[in-house]
Amino acid sequence: MTATPDFLSHLNPSQRRAVEHFCGPLLVVAGAGSGKTRALTYRIANLILTHKVDPENILAVTFTNKAAREMKTRIETIFAQQMAQRKHGQRLELLPEEEQTQLRSRVYKKYIKPLWVGTFHSLFARILRLDINKYQDEQKHQWNRNFSIFDESDAQSLVKNIVTKQLNLDDKKFDPRKVRYAISNAKNQGLSPLDAEKEHSGYKGRVIAEVYRHYQNQLASNNALDFDDLILVPVKLFQQNETVLGYWHQQFRHILVDEYQDTNRIQYDLIRLLSTNGETQKSAWNWQDRSIFVVGDADQSIYSFRMADFTILLEFQQNFGDGLPDEDTRTMVKLEENYRSRENILQAANSLIENNTQRIDKVLRPTRGLGEQIYVHKADDEVEEAHFVVNQIRRMEQQYPELNWGNFAILYRTNAQSRPFEDALRGKVPYIIVGGLKFYDRKEIKDSLAYLRAIANPDDTVSLLRIINTPRRGIGQATIDRLMGAAQELNISLWEILSDQTSVNTLAGRSAKGVNSFAEIIQRWQQQVEHLSAAEIVKGIMEESGYIDDLKKQGTDEAENRLENVSELYNAVLQFQEENEDTSLEGFLANASLASDLDDLKDGQKSVSLMTLHSAKGLEFPVVFLVGLEQGLFPNYRSMDDPASLEEERRLCYVGITRAQEQLFLSHARERRLYGNREPAVRSQFLEELPKELVSSTLVKVKKSKVEASENNLQSSTQLNRQTSKRSIKQSQEWTVGELLIHDTFGTGEVTHVFGSGNKISIAVKFSGIGQKILDPTKASLQRVQ
Repeated sequence: MTATPDFLSHLNPSQRRAVEHFCGPLLVVAGAGSGKTRALTYRIANLILTHKVDPENILAVTFTNKAAREMKTRIETIFAQQMAQRKHGQRLELLPEEEQTQLRSRVYKKYIKPLWVGTFHSLFARILRLDINKYQDEQKHQWNRNFSIFDESDAQSLVKNIVTKQLNLDDKKFDPRKVRYAISNAKNQGLSPLDAEKEHSGYKGRVIAEVYRHYQNQLASNNALDFDDLILVPVKLFQQNETVLGYWHQQFRHILVDEYQDTNRIQYDLIRLLSTNGETQKSAWNWQDRSIFVVGDADQSIYSFRMADFTILLEFQQNFGDGLPDEDTRTMVKLEENYRSRENILQAANSLIENNTQRIDKVLRPTRGLGEQIYVHKADDEVEEAHFVVNQIRRMEQQYPELNWGNFAILYRTNAQSRPFEDALRGKVPYIIVGGLKFYDRKEIKDSLAYLRAIANPDDTVSLLRIINTPRRGIGQATIDRLMGAAQELNISLWEILSDQTSVNTLAGRSAKGVNSFAEIIQRWQQQVEHLSAAEIVKGIMEESGYIDDLKKQGTDEAENRLENVSELYNAVLQFQEENEDTSLEGFLANASLASDLDDLKDGQKSVSLMTLHSAKGLEFPVVFLVGLEQGLFPNYRSMDDPASLEEERRLCYVGITRAQEQLFLSHARERRLYGNREPAVRSQFLEELPKELVSSTLVKVKKSKVEASENNLQSSTQLNRQTSKRSIKQSQEWTVGELLIHDTFGTGEVTHVFGSGNKISIAVKFSGIGQKILDPTKASLQRVQ
């Protein structure tokens, strides 16, 4: 099939230059919203249509499976359009549906199926299915082609068994989770057990290397690989077997890598081996009829915690390219035209990221109108911040029919920040948590609530079973089965068995001590239900049960995140008590139970998206709320004294800003509850790095318009004038229940009652964190939320 003459006519000059590049190395620096996926897909199509490259000679590596599917679909559409024009002289969508299906089927079989498109792990697992029997590791282990792939849970269990049973190590000194992380780290650096021992020659390093060695023995005996092996083993195989490397070097003549800034060193080794056939001398590389084409943006590198190394992208010009300055190079193209965001959003993003030093200089250029100023909201606390965001979303969605819930996103730095927003959204606005569990669905929150429910209702056997050995108390499943069996046989609750020490001693054997200790803890707190507040019980039981200490001892990022969430549960109890004047455990549990049945939404229903900034990568929304912009929260406190970490936090902020298409709201709080205490919050330095002329602290509202990625945008009306607003309020004394207002002292509130009539009117207003106030609207300093 030959391409039509106008095949690439709709690409901009930079995109076209990248797409038409044929042989040799090329780095495409693709800014946010600059059409990098279009460049990748059209390049693959151009290689096949114009240069007659066989699809099976193309290897395209994506960051996610979703991206791989999208790329294949786009390429299929390009080819189907070409075939429709050549065969029928008209566009694909104008053909009868049956003819469209037949065309797509032919395209898929001939062009799409032979392509190698996927993630590093999926593509190289496929290669190993063919060639792993030719590989042997340093311990002489070999694998068969029908190998299993152990998931993280399998790997954790294997390491734990080696640490505690095979090597009889102290699992406090050698925490299995940390040892597993160290092994994964070693593999991502390309280190074998012997290499790891040489790299870390101290006592602890030698022990971990020994665990690593046993771990590999176990994998081999099970004919299994873990996730990291899917990259490491191909590298080792290619290094030790020139014939195998030569075969795949010949197979993949054109290699494309998306999100190149997110690759790690072992992935880089893999790409270099395949593209150069292992030749170490750059002058000897033969680029005839072959290419290495990588796309990325150092300004969007945010995954260092996954071992991603953006300096690999920064080094491309030295490692593969001509190394010439940007204005002279022939091995780099910059995509700087942005098709996503309004001009003011792009200017803010450009100004922010210019404060970073480790980057390739580029400036996102707008292709759309100016747009509205960015609004910065200063909230009293995290609760008022959440209410402001939700009220703004509700107002915009109700006022402008072209907006639906799916047009809004709330982005935050840590998962624990979601809780106030979920509480404010619940029952009012449909929402989804993207890339994570809802607050009350997270394991540590379910564990915590199970403790509280067991205290409040001892007959809750489900909760007891969840926590009886959480954290671990040396109570095995066989013991639990015996206890449950006795309860069922006697037709009594499990608690009746657990609370009877004689029965436990009879049934539990060596586990009796752990079971009795657990029962005593629950009994002690049951006796305090009538005397202590829910907040005191939450804090006390989570500490005495050992749950908090267990998380602290784990010392991982995951455990730290769980600790933050448990702390946020304590904050939720305090907030419940403040807002409801109910300090009882039963009251809080009744309230929390509403959160367990939140999103009973129909398939396809539009919902507000809540997610961390890391989860937002690659997404876009017409309206974005970027919240919690405070020193120590965003940027994270761990980055404050580390320039490299601070730059990554700034890149994360840059990613958040560039998710917004039409309108961007930023927020920070005057104070925030941390670990149960109210702490003053300091405005994030990132806010100070935004041009003052682009941001406003005066609320604006959007005009009615299409929310599309077209030239029709979310236009905003003139800014609210505070004095005019106050005058209009005094002139019009008509208030209705449910109206939202802003008080100069008390903040945002909702009218709950209207008393009197005419000039003798007063209103009851419920303010977040303060409660109800009865006000005279003719005298109080009020501003209606329009």
